[in-house]
Amino acid sequence: MTGALLLTSAPTASADYVRDQQWVLDVFTMQDTWAESQGEGVTVAVVDSGVDASHPDLAGQVLKGKDFTDSGGNAQEDVLGHGTGMASIIAGHGHGHGKGNTSGVMGLAPKAKILPLRTLRTEEDRNADETWAAAVRYAVDQGAKVINLSFSNDYGKTLSDGREAIAYAQARDVVVVAGAGNNGGDISYPAALPGVVAVGAVDKDANLWDNSNTGKELTITAPGVDILSADPTRSSGYAVASGTSDATAYVSATAALVRAKYPDLTAGQVINRLIKSASFLGHKGLKAPDEGYGYGIIRPNKAVTMDIPKGPKEGPLGKLPSQASSKAGSGSAGNDDSSTRAKKKSSSISLPLVLGGIAAVVVLGGIIFAVVRSRGNRGDGGPGPGGPNGGPPAPSMDYPPRQSHAWPPPHPTAAPGQAQHPNPYTSHPPHQGQ
Repeated sequence: MTGALLLTSAPTASADYVRDQQWVLDVFTMQDTWAESQGEGVTVAVVDSGVDASHPDLAGQVLKGKDFTDSGGNAQEDVLGHGTGMASIIAGHGHGHGKGNTSGVMGLAPKAKILPLRTLRTEEDRNADETWAAAVRYAVDQGAKVINLSFSNDYGKTLSDGREAIAYAQARDVVVVAGAGNNGGDISYPAALPGVVAVGAVDKDANLWDNSNTGKELTITAPGVDILSADPTRSSGYAVASGTSDATAYVSATAALVRAKYPDLTAGQVINRLIKSASFLGHKGLKAPDEGYGYGIIRPNKAVTMDIPKGPKEGPLGKLPSQASSKAGSGSAGNDDSSTRAKKKSSSISLPLVLGGIAAVVVLGGIIFAVVRSRGNRGDGGPGPGGPNGGPPAPSMDYPPRQSHAWPPPHPTAAPGQAQHPNPYTSHPPHQGQ
């Protein structure tokens, strides 16, 4: 991928420049949706690089969580920035001094709580199968109702630890959401596992992102291009990025909205509501499930307002074999056996985050820097040279280095106050192909 500026004009006078960049809030008519549900009473576990609990847009939303890395540090710290970004997309509430929360990032479920579970610290760290599996079990035992997995295996399928942990979650009524991958290949693991909500990415025009992985396992798609989120590693505190990572967080947030509005629904019935309320948004000739769009693009407002029958308790996606879920949770409160277990295991898979491909940092105060940030969710493209059966995994070429550009450019290409982008998300009939 080559670096590119994501913004098309210099900052304009507005209530909050950061808030103005969150196009998803407008296309999803979130003000109307929040009148129905804000995710209150629902805990979403973010298995990631930690979550910066001090970020003003997340203050009070982040639970203590747990660090599963060898560092034994604090899950409320995030030196990579990715986990904080996902948390802000899910449950950011913005900030403001005496003017309401009119500044900063708003997530789709601003009253949900975030359980941060740190399973890696830097881009170079291996997110071992048994490490994130222990975090998933811990999330279940701590009462999380949705688990966000914005990462994928670099090579091969999810190992037994991961499969058993996800089965453990499914058997205990938890919605598990994972990114499809960012290399334009097949659906990555763990997203490809039965019962997991596998998420692809679309852009402002409701078109599939070029790098979004596709396949028969894809469940649903969500906005994942030019997404603004919190980032404590940037001087502004924000970044703009693209990837199925961000799309996954939007689906997790929508699941939280549904769980808050309909607390009697099972995890399978929540997934059913996500699917039945989705739409192909004018893409004609598609039949659900489509390998590029799954059952369609999420529509949070419809997910909480449509008259949809509950359906079977197990939901439409099925589950992993139940016998795998019979093991007790190894990461329950006060029990650190999961960390010890992770250290003893020798098998691991290189699991860089589903980091969105191109990112731009938003700097308030009149100076904007566009930063290309790699959110390299590597897809499950098979073992490849030097894969798990032939030594350490070979480096993946779809994880570009960071590049940065000064912003604004010397000659802005668009003038302030230009017409707003049309909203294809509201101009098409409901879900097609079912």
